[in-house]
Amino acid sequence: MDKTSNRYCIVLIYLVLILSGFIFYEPVRHNDFVGFDDDKYVTQNPIVKMGLARESVKWAFTSTYLSNWHPLTWLSHMLDCQLFGAKPLWHHLTNLLFHITNTLLLFWLLKEMTGRIWSSAFVAAAFALHPLHVESVAWVSERKDVLSGFFWMLTIAAYIRYTKHSNIGWYVLVILAFGLGLMAKPMIVTLPFVLLLLDYWPLRRFQLSSPIQGELSLKSELSGTDINTLTASRLIIEKIPLFALMLISSVITFIVQRRAMEMDTGVDISLIDSASNAIVSYLAYILKMVYPTRLAVLYPHPGNSLPLWQVIVSLLILAAISAGVIYTARKRRYLLVGWLWYLGTLLPVIGLVQFGVQAMADRYTYLPSIGIFIMIAWGASEVLAQWRYQKIGLAITAAVMLTGMLICTRMQLRHWRNSITLFEHTLKVTKNNFTMHYNYAYMLSTQGRFYDAVKHFDKALQINPQYHDAYNNKGLALLELGEIDKAIECFNEVLKLKPNFNRAHNNLGMAFYRLGKTDLAVEEWQESVRLSPDDDTSHFNLGMEFIKQNKLDKAVEHFTRVVEIKPYWPQAHYNLGIAYYRQGRLGLAAKQCARALSLKPDYTEANISLAQNLFELGRIQQAIDYYYRLLRLQPNQVEALNNLTWILATIEDKSFQNPSEAVKFAQRACQLTGYQQPQILDTLAVAYAAAGDFAEAIESAEKALKLAESYGERDLAQQIRSRIELYKTGQSYREPSPKPPPAESDFRLLP
Repeated sequence: MDKTSNRYCIVLIYLVLILSGFIFYEPVRHNDFVGFDDDKYVTQNPIVKMGLARESVKWAFTSTYLSNWHPLTWLSHMLDCQLFGAKPLWHHLTNLLFHITNTLLLFWLLKEMTGRIWSSAFVAAAFALHPLHVESVAWVSERKDVLSGFFWMLTIAAYIRYTKHSNIGWYVLVILAFGLGLMAKPMIVTLPFVLLLLDYWPLRRFQLSSPIQGELSLKSELSGTDINTLTASRLIIEKIPLFALMLISSVITFIVQRRAMEMDTGVDISLIDSASNAIVSYLAYILKMVYPTRLAVLYPHPGNSLPLWQVIVSLLILAAISAGVIYTARKRRYLLVGWLWYLGTLLPVIGLVQFGVQAMADRYTYLPSIGIFIMIAWGASEVLAQWRYQKIGLAITAAVMLTGMLICTRMQLRHWRNSITLFEHTLKVTKNNFTMHYNYAYMLSTQGRFYDAVKHFDKALQINPQYHDAYNNKGLALLELGEIDKAIECFNEVLKLKPNFNRAHNNLGMAFYRLGKTDLAVEEWQESVRLSPDDDTSHFNLGMEFIKQNKLDKAVEHFTRVVEIKPYWPQAHYNLGIAYYRQGRLGLAAKQCARALSLKPDYTEANISLAQNLFELGRIQQAIDYYYRLLRLQPNQVEALNNLTWILATIEDKSFQNPSEAVKFAQRACQLTGYQQPQILDTLAVAYAAAGDFAEAIESAEKALKLAESYGERDLAQQIRSRIELYKTGQSYREPSPKPPPAESDFRLLP
């Protein structure tokens, strides 16, 4: 085939890979976020939803939230939120775009290194379409997989250029791309070792033996150009900066995840159990690559229940494969490279150091599977090399395999439609999956299906009676069902299993509060805070109770602590503002409300409170602006309509008066309340009077008076009577413009 034909084939392959990705992953357009980390990564994460702001970017680089340090992943989610909001479609499409890009890069890398177009195309297509990769693409939380995969491919691409040109600039790009990949997901720490494998084959930068006829695979070798080979020690020294980055990332990851082990589930997994599961998992992943069935988002760890025969058989098979590829390494280097690629890249997540309760995970195969695909593609070409119909045989075999993959992928994508479909499928294809029963129950709780939730919490506890989180959340579901005594039993059971579990004390406080035992509730919340001074929820509950008891100093103390612990909680800032307001500290109250609005722009109560604070501080125009801002967001917000009307109609300063607008807003508020609220009708009367329509003012005021008297609102009725007398004399009702209190003279509102 001539070079022109080759170019056409390559362009066609790129187009087919792109179209295949979009067509066969098309169902992700309809998928929702799932209640398995997506809430923590996006939907319920106020920092991420802020977009790319100074505070959120700082948080991305300093946070170890969710037991990971991956700032680049956080930044990518923040960018999505800034561009698209919380619409799942675009978040899913971003994942898909990265996956398709990774596919194209993989094809280019293999083609560039080996000169083998069709073998490279098969590996790329298998990577694109294999159902084991659905989890990495269809799960928004696994952005870290496709993002780190992107930088993995870029690192190898830069390395290829570096090996050809020995240019320091390309080497700097290798280091930069690898560093960025580690900041997306530290699982790619094994990449320096993979580069050493590529040095062996297909780059052939060092020789363990003399070249074998037919083994030359680098493009320059095929064209007859010599390649300078290096010693193994020289190649290792060359990669010292990469090994340094690998070491730093590994230490950070270990420290962060070791701290997270405090969030246990009552499962004690020994080192022997972990090693046994790792051996079995290495073989299980290969079996799922060959026969991808019963795929699940979480495979429960077997603990010490793994049959010994499975471990022995798996070990023997792995040893046999390893011996075979080593024995044939001289003639078939691709087998050794592919096998070591698979074994090595899986090592960080194979479970020798166990974090979490999973035995294995489909997402972990995203990059390791490439090694197996290389073995299959190059192996098939060699096996059929002497056959007369080699090309036809390879084409048919590849077509059958890829067709099977894409059918399984389409079927697997259906299960990712939403949380319920995902969890129900996982429970069908796994056994003793207490974690998934727990997550399914939790999701049912969020949908108000508390009876069903309790059933699945019970199933989780039947499998794992030490699962204190299941007891805890079962208690919360029982609280919602009004079965408070049973809820208290659950919380007490938690405390038997884990006496210092502060959240159980917090929830026990909620149960006592529901029973009207406020003193006991406060005691439990205080105990929760004693056990965990950073328990923002208990501080919040104490703050709310102290506001109700008018113990404002204590309320301020607890809400101040909440916003220190969790500075991105809008409701905490709002409630701190309420406490300040009741203390008469209007400037501080306004600042907290403004902070709440910066975190949650559609926060109605914070907007109204801020406007009210500003008005009382004499910042009349700012108050009016905030009311208008809220009404642009929520045109039918009755309280905002009423308050803005009152200012525009009654303000003494003529520069702020706007009677016609006041009438319009008051009429809308009355329509929304069916002309049945005396206070709103009184406001309408005030607006009519300000506009000079005293007949309408008197009529509206008299209706308001009758309603106020019928509702027993005596003070309001008396005020309306006095205003009616003003209207009868042709006078409108005015209130003096507020002036800033001296103590607030240095007040500066946060942007």
